[in-house]
Amino acid sequence: MTRKYACRQCGKPALLEPSNPWRPFCSERCKTLDLGEWFGERYSIPAESQDDFSEAADLPPPNSPRPQ
Repeated sequence: MTRKYACRQCGKPALLEPSNPWRPFCSERCKTLDLGEWFGERYSIPAESQDDFSEAADLPPPNSPRPQ
């Protein structure tokens, strides 16, 4: 059974099969365009606030001996 779905970049039909080397995209062009979007920082993953990072910096590294 062949599984087809819309390409994430252009919306054309794309195969979700090992025979498609560009999956989940329909072509190398769409895969490259998507990668360019990430490099251009037009996509992002929400991060924690800077305050959370400063509090974490005060903690000892994982697997370090605990003070007694």
